[in-house]
Amino acid sequence: MRQKGFRTALAMILLCAMLVTGCTGGGKDDSGTLSPDKPVTFSWLVYDRVEGKVRDDWEIFKEIEAKTGVKVKFQIVSQEGLEEKRQIMIATNTATDFIQVPTQDGREHGPEKVFLNLHDYLDRAPNLKAFYEKYPEAKALATGTDGGLYTVPVLEGDAEGKGFNFIWYARKDIMDQHGIQAPTTVDEFYQYLKTLKEKVPDSYPLISNAIVGDTGLYTTFGRIFTGISGFYNLDPTKDQYAFAPYHENYQDMLVYLNKLYAEKLLDPEFSLLTQAQWEERILTGKSLVTFFWKADLESLVAKARGAGTAEYELDAIPSFAAEGIKNYQFSRPVVGTVGRAISAKVKDKERAVQFLDYLVSEEGTNYLSLGIEGKTYTMEDGKAVYNKEFGESPFNALRKDWGVWYDLITLNNAKSREVWERGLSEKSKDINARYEQYIVPAPKQIVKTEEELELEKSKLNNLNKFLEQKVTEFVTGKTPINDSTYQQFIDQAKKLGSDELLAMYNTAYTRTYGGK
Repeated sequence: MRQKGFRTALAMILLCAMLVTGCTGGGKDDSGTLSPDKPVTFSWLVYDRVEGKVRDDWEIFKEIEAKTGVKVKFQIVSQEGLEEKRQIMIATNTATDFIQVPTQDGREHGPEKVFLNLHDYLDRAPNLKAFYEKYPEAKALATGTDGGLYTVPVLEGDAEGKGFNFIWYARKDIMDQHGIQAPTTVDEFYQYLKTLKEKVPDSYPLISNAIVGDTGLYTTFGRIFTGISGFYNLDPTKDQYAFAPYHENYQDMLVYLNKLYAEKLLDPEFSLLTQAQWEERILTGKSLVTFFWKADLESLVAKARGAGTAEYELDAIPSFAAEGIKNYQFSRPVVGTVGRAISAKVKDKERAVQFLDYLVSEEGTNYLSLGIEGKTYTMEDGKAVYNKEFGESPFNALRKDWGVWYDLITLNNAKSREVWERGLSEKSKDINARYEQYIVPAPKQIVKTEEELELEKSKLNNLNKFLEQKVTEFVTGKTPINDSTYQQFIDQAKKLGSDELLAMYNTAYTRTYGGK
């Protein structure tokens, strides 16, 4: 089993850690129901966010304690040290009473008695039972090989698959000044960049903050030319996984990006840029077009204007795709990659599960995702809206001052995002409306067997490194693009396991969801 050797090696070394960081659940074993008259304390692993540190006096937890009798004792680590701390806790079976882990860790280590089997308590946990029934994907991700349920996966997007994160945005003030129309096709986008370059000669119009990842250059243009977002992903037109470089248009994508690079329409340092460099170039007009998180658009405008560019304006331009390719963007995933687990060693198992059940309830969810009515949000026409004083980015104050929408604490980011977007400016709402036509439901996560995980671990990292390096060589002209060099590229990808990985993803997807 993965990490078994690591656990054995650490067991003796970290014996003290086992004693110090063990569970702090109060009361007697399985002592009964939640009640303010029966106080109990549970430990909970968290990390400090940049918006504000974890506090023990957040009002939402005072109210939760008043209603349930549960006092939460946060065990705080740095964000950088979180993963190591979590792995040590798993390896030595010293997890805090409540802990957030990758759902894969829950499936793997739950049956080893590291995490509590929630399935055994569903008859006393109606909200948890309803949760798994409503979200079968969450149940699949929480289920171990023994059939037990070991995590409550965090919700990220609305069940209808409408919420999304990313848009193309560009300098609207420059477009208006020169009468430049927004592009709607691949060819128009090229001409659009050329025109921007003519009007702002010292700029490199197109910039990307990364080459891979959600907003990466290769991810974005891979989807535009092949319909596959990233190197491996679900093809929404076929309901099966695909490897983007196998698509007949992938070579065309390389030619296109190479043309943008050669004509200085793409930032020449695109493969090396840091996030800070990306932002500096967007703010100063060295770059004019990017694909990025929609939530950042208005804050970037405010920064630029605050720095002295009074006319600075960003706006969304339409999504586009190559001829014959579906023009789409995946929504936010409904279910995330992590979930809340309870230590199998928690002293009061019954009340620990009941507390988790409470946090999944509407009242508990509202505390963690919205805060306190009248203090952090109000009801308008029967729907929650964050208080206006929190501004366009309410999550900063909510996290810092209230513990609301806080990583490793909330279980429902989807609800927070829904309420946040309900209070957006008219401009942001207009952008959402314009992009709605492009959004399709995100792929469901797949549950991999131990053998499949080992295959992925042994092949994927080396393959990705090769792909990133070789595609960059093609784009920058270091390697010429022709049928011969492209075939060599594909042949080497196959040697590194591209076929095996593709077959594994489709097998795991079909097994998990029946291909649906």
